[in-house]
Amino acid sequence: MAWALKLPLADEVIESGLVQDFDASLSGIGQELGAGAYSMSDVLALPIFKQEESNLPCDSENKILPFQYVLCAATSPAVKLHEETLTYLNQGQSYEIRMLDNRKIGELPEINGKLVKSIFRVVFHDRRLQYTEHQQLEGWRWNRPGDRILDIDIPMSVGIIDPRANPTQLNTVEFLWDPSKRTSVFIQVHCISTEFTMRKHGGEKGVPFRIQIDTFKENENGEYTEHLHSASCQIKVFKPKGADRKQKTDREKMEKRTPQEKEKYQPSYETTILTECSPWPEITYVNNAPSPGFNSSHSSFSIGEGNGSPNHQPEPPAPILDVNPTLTPIQNLLPTATPQEAQQWLHQNRFAAFSRLFTNFSGADLLKLTREDVIQICGPADGIRLFNALKGRLVRPRLTIYVCQESQQVREQQQQKHENGEPGSSTFFVYHAIYLEELTSIELTEKIAQLFSISPQQINQIYKQGPTGIHVLISDEMIQNFQDESCFVLDTMKAETSDSYHIILK
Repeated sequence: MAWALKLPLADEVIESGLVQDFDASLSGIGQELGAGAYSMSDVLALPIFKQEESNLPCDSENKILPFQYVLCAATSPAVKLHEETLTYLNQGQSYEIRMLDNRKIGELPEINGKLVKSIFRVVFHDRRLQYTEHQQLEGWRWNRPGDRILDIDIPMSVGIIDPRANPTQLNTVEFLWDPSKRTSVFIQVHCISTEFTMRKHGGEKGVPFRIQIDTFKENENGEYTEHLHSASCQIKVFKPKGADRKQKTDREKMEKRTPQEKEKYQPSYETTILTECSPWPEITYVNNAPSPGFNSSHSSFSIGEGNGSPNHQPEPPAPILDVNPTLTPIQNLLPTATPQEAQQWLHQNRFAAFSRLFTNFSGADLLKLTREDVIQICGPADGIRLFNALKGRLVRPRLTIYVCQESQQVREQQQQKHENGEPGSSTFFVYHAIYLEELTSIELTEKIAQLFSISPQQINQIYKQGPTGIHVLISDEMIQNFQDESCFVLDTMKAETSDSYHIILK
């Protein structure tokens, strides 16, 4: 069978091994389609190479793909027909991805002799993990400090220019390349699929990932923002040599099946073709300025620590909102708040990272969420913080005391009644609450001065009335031993040497 790969002439010899591999594997497909030569677009139109139709652009059926990305790793034989291929990789092992120019003559002439940019990502395939990505990556980074999810093996790669690894995205790398020249990039995936399983009791199945590649051309401003092509494939990552054992196990299981059962499954191909998918949200690529930790010199590759965002097909990030400056972080969210006001509240209270998840939520919608709902969406740490903020829960102070200022007139009336032998009538006193966090005498002085609208410098000393009427100087240690919600009557006494006052707690 003659199977035509549209490659540059200089690359035909190099890529001949790839053609031979597929020539043998696809011989049966040729009989079904009829005799003759087939282009790569014909092969990709087969069901076994298709992704979910929802991920493909509307005009994908008649669209000729400008590029092909081929992962040099065998597909699993245990995948049914009409399902997406699955490829097993070993953790930390370098795998080649060949970047092939599939343009027809005269197609996309504007990129002739120019470079294009490709961005590689390892993202989650399961939708359940897409919604808990922040929690999953924070846990992975905590257990693997200093490590990255995705790396480029620079010495083995060919034809890549200015490779970069964003220090704030552990799962993303990017580089420039010339479609007219041979380009092969070797990648390493350092996370394994079982690191993100719900329960770890041994023998559990690992979660699938996706490798997604987005390619862009340069616009008139010299920025690589004009999308050309996106493709991805499904993978699972095992500990070293685990992928080889899994491939062997799948092959042995298939050999035990009957010929009728085997017809329901795809054959194992020596390489994996990435199939077309929707591009990553364009807002990700707007900023092309060098990021912190990036090295703008060519053939450089700087690696930093950070947090990635492994989603397969994420929602576009929420737009930046003009936050109302009058909306303070401690203000409670009202049920009558509109979705726009709810977004402002999230930004004001440091929940901007989750704003896109709650894009269409009104205040009432957010307030109806249970504690379990919020934790499942945002993760334990941020989930508890968001739930407490939604419910308006304030932090309880370390110490609360109640104070009341005894007036001179009340003291004279009480003393006169006592001298005349008259029973003391009940007097109505108004107390004020003082909340202390630092439990120091300086803090108590400032709170008392604030309560009575005087300067702290006007308070000379604070005493507590002790046994037999003695005055005990208030110290930090004494305040730390106050009982919570103690009540005191404040009495003032003029200082002898200045215009300040002594405060006595009775």
